[in-house]
Amino acid sequence: MRRTDHTRSDTESAGYVVVPQASADGARSFPVSSEPEPSLGPVITCVAIASLGAFAFGYHLGVVNGPLAAIAESLGFAGNAALQGLVVSSTLAGAAAGSLTGSSLADNLGRRKAFLLDTVPLFLGPLLCATATSLSAMLAGRLIAGVGIGLSSALVPLYISEVAPTNVRGALGSVNQLVICIGILAALVVNVALPATSWRTMFALAIIPAAVLGLGMLVAPESPRWLFSKGRTSEAEAGARKLWGAAGPSQLSPSPSDSEAAKGPAKSAGLGEALKSRSVRLGCVLFVLQQLSGINAIVYFSSSVFAKAGITSGALASAAVGAINVLGTVVAASLMDKAGRKQLLTLSYTGMGLAMLAMSAGLGLQQFASASGAVALVGTLAYVMCFALGAGPVPGLLVPEITPIRLRGIAVSAAMVTHWIFNFGIGQLFLPAVTQFGVPTVYLFFTFICFFTVFFAKSQLVETKGLSLEQIEAAMAT
Repeated sequence: MRRTDHTRSDTESAGYVVVPQASADGARSFPVSSEPEPSLGPVITCVAIASLGAFAFGYHLGVVNGPLAAIAESLGFAGNAALQGLVVSSTLAGAAAGSLTGSSLADNLGRRKAFLLDTVPLFLGPLLCATATSLSAMLAGRLIAGVGIGLSSALVPLYISEVAPTNVRGALGSVNQLVICIGILAALVVNVALPATSWRTMFALAIIPAAVLGLGMLVAPESPRWLFSKGRTSEAEAGARKLWGAAGPSQLSPSPSDSEAAKGPAKSAGLGEALKSRSVRLGCVLFVLQQLSGINAIVYFSSSVFAKAGITSGALASAAVGAINVLGTVVAASLMDKAGRKQLLTLSYTGMGLAMLAMSAGLGLQQFASASGAVALVGTLAYVMCFALGAGPVPGLLVPEITPIRLRGIAVSAAMVTHWIFNFGIGQLFLPAVTQFGVPTVYLFFTFICFFTVFFAKSQLVETKGLSLEQIEAAMAT
């Protein structure tokens, strides 16, 4: 197994890094540079460029909420709750479609070219929304923007996981979730800073990150791991040196499932083959559990909860939730390569379950009636903080980590399609469930899901901290 620490072996001290091969042809050797640890500058630049897709993800989800009534008034469907809901949910439908196609684009064209294609809907969608003069034009723009953020939701974690070096892959992988949260906060700030009647400007602003993403990807390097999987070894090694330093090519050893790599480029797997993979199924289950744990219900219901506690400003409620989410994700990023993914995930869901249980009791038991508002307020903020510490960033990081290169693109796409479908489903079913069963009972269901996820994570997941992607694949195979 290849060494992942900075201690030099006898082979390395002789001036070479020996990389085990799956074939019997021997090992490849690369000269070891005597220069100091390579700068993370090139990697951070790549992550920053790719994260603009995550920013667009968050911004498009949040920007429509504030000016929705003004949009309806301008375009002639004021008072029609169903059509207003369609304006919001059309983006989710587009996102599901976009994430479904992300794997084929990423695997066939490469991560970089897939990003360049992604900029087209990310640019056209908000442009159509900003210039819309009818409901149909607005829906078309929202749908197209949704396709763009669906592609981004699959491409960003995939690309980051493949360009990040092992020792900081956890922290950099958390950037995706962090920037999504920042995008949502940016949409909130725009909603507060601009009057609702300036909704065209709000949508037009979303063109900026799309344009910068496209320009950045014109110069960003392709994923060395994708190049290596396609048999383009010299290009892969050159990219690895640019990103990871002189010893970078040593990180490109074939993974266990790519033992035939030396005989030709690896072929991407089909959906049927992918669904037979344990790692793909685990990734989908992680996102099902994430959505069923109640995060979107908390976001949707937060304004009502804060009003019960005496805080009547919906914008302030959203700002508090958003700020706590960003803060928790920053903390998670700093701990990801220290505490580890599995530990953060289990602690996160434990905290979320306890917060849900406390809120269920505070809102449902007569003994706590006088303090129900305070309990709900503190419980909501505690839940969001715990979510941001693990349940939010870890699934998006783990899916590309635990999946072999041949399945990685389709695994991320399958996980994100699952995310969008259950996101939409929870949004549609939460209020009817509250009407039928009451908030305390619904929160008890979320409590059960949180505690079940703790058991699931402990029994089914491997710890990926400090392991190369190839070592993780070997651990998943045992």
